[in-house]
Amino acid sequence: EEQVSEYKEAFSLFDKDGDGQITTKELGTVMRSLGQNPSESELQDMINEVDADNNGTIDFPEFLTMMARKMKDTDSEEEIREAFKVFDRDNNGFISAAELRHVM
Repeated sequence: EEQVSEYKEAFSLFDKDGDGQITTKELGTVMRSLGQNPSESELQDMINEVDADNNGTIDFPEFLTMMARKMKDTDSEEEIREAFKVFDRDNNGFISAAELRHVM
């Protein structure tokens, strides 16, 4: 529930005109403020990925879908990091042949 209210806040930051829809223009503005420089077609692709009703914009439920997918990606990245730590016994950021042999 706390996360949903955070997402509502984030959604309203994207939804500059407050109409309940995020357009490619609004998405582009936010992406550029985050240091990204997506093309118009990349922005449209991002919207199309979650645009369930095919109206060309993202409403709040679609935004939640987008965030859920992002969170899922983060989880798997975290799992990979944890697995790497199992192999990297001396925590130097590398897996040596000896460390690999030890796990095998």
